[in-house]
Amino acid sequence: MSSETAEAQGLKVVDAYDLDDELRSILKPGEMVRDAQGRRHRLPRYFYEIPSHEAALATRLTPHFGMNELILTDLKEAPRLQDYPRYVPCAVRILAFYLEQFRTACGASVHIAVNGAYRSPSHKLSMNATPHMWGTAADIYRIGTSILKTKELIEKYNDIAEDLSDEVMVLPYGHVTGRNADDHVHLDLGFITLIPREISEDRMEQPQENRPRFAFEERRRKERRGPVASSED
Repeated sequence: MSSETAEAQGLKVVDAYDLDDELRSILKPGEMVRDAQGRRHRLPRYFYEIPSHEAALATRLTPHFGMNELILTDLKEAPRLQDYPRYVPCAVRILAFYLEQFRTACGASVHIAVNGAYRSPSHKLSMNATPHMWGTAADIYRIGTSILKTKELIEKYNDIAEDLSDEVMVLPYGHVTGRNADDHVHLDLGFITLIPREISEDRMEQPQENRPRFAFEERRRKERRGPVASSED
């Protein structure tokens, strides 16, 4: 789905540096986090703002995948993100594209688990950096009428997922959390950050790490307000 379609359905792109202190502390835009192998990755900065549950239900990212399916979480998510407006990294639309291709290849409906797509860095399952925190991974628990709980089924659909693209990674069948999966197919596109076309990259300056951003944010507020009128008559 193009960014213009997202705008038309009531979604807007937000720079997470412009959100309030609580949301920034939850979403951690631009922060570096380590994955299970110790590699560092920078968290997303640009998000779709989803104003309501109704908007999430109404927003179709592809013919068969809606926004609501990709932000479905339970009480493990940070309390602020259990309410609306909700925020999801813009790269979620790339995930939806690959899920649509996966559905076509499977020839059956694809069902994503609760907590199975976007999870914020503050989610209780977000122990290390994973593509779930970028909105670019999905845990699929059912395909058609088949519940994915056997080695045979998981390996079958893992093979289909890997055939979609060299960029798609899966977890092999097994019982080690984070390294294997024994009750779902994990479709993973890696740590993709999407900068929407309406964002100018000359605004991509990074605040100084571990220091307040007040001067940075005050300048941004002035830019949005426009030039100050002269006090002279």
